[in-house]
Amino acid sequence: MLKSVFVPINSAGWPFIAVFAICSAILASLSQPMGWLGALVTAWSIYFFRDPPRVTPTRDDLVISPADGVVQLIDTAPPPPELEMGDEPRPRICVFMNVFDVHVNRNPCDGTIAKLAYRPGKFLNASLDKASEFNERQSVRLTLRDGRDMAYVQIAGLVARRILCWARVGDQVRAGERFGMIRFGSRVDVYLPTGVEPLVAVGQRAVAGETVIADMRGQEPAREGEVR
Repeated sequence: MLKSVFVPINSAGWPFIAVFAICSAILASLSQPMGWLGALVTAWSIYFFRDPPRVTPTRDDLVISPADGVVQLIDTAPPPPELEMGDEPRPRICVFMNVFDVHVNRNPCDGTIAKLAYRPGKFLNASLDKASEFNERQSVRLTLRDGRDMAYVQIAGLVARRILCWARVGDQVRAGERFGMIRFGSRVDVYLPTGVEPLVAVGQRAVAGETVIADMRGQEPAREGEVR
């Protein structure tokens, strides 16, 4: 029960939490109402940087959501050109994170990091389709065990001003492992191998490291969903 209440905090968040706490103490010394406001902001920062453990399905060929949030868009699009994966459109799943979601990102599959590419850009609302083209982004090309490639892209949003990617080219990674995070409100796009159908629907909530968003050996057609 205590583990469900006291969720671990990602180490990248402690500097921010410390700054908010110091500012809160200063404000409290000047004005009690301002001190309570600072304490509220500090509490929110602790909540934002939470990093709960996840139970990742371990069957080969499953694609796991890299982000917490809502499936904002499912379409086909070519991967970012800087990844050098060609111009052929691939199935794409976009997961949008609001400022209350966990922002630690996780690898969607087992494989080898083949290429990393950072591109500066704008800070449009990450829920907009054009954000994938114009916003600041960090792209990852992953070579799977069977030799196929897939990509996942961290996209900064309207509030986000910093993308963190801890992966390095040549790393052998496993599905569900942490590879980065985005501060504060953003989106992650996944470009599946050609011919792989998404197993989530637009509007569905996904959990990073747990929700299966595609099955590369499955034959099920793309899913549809409705609010009930």
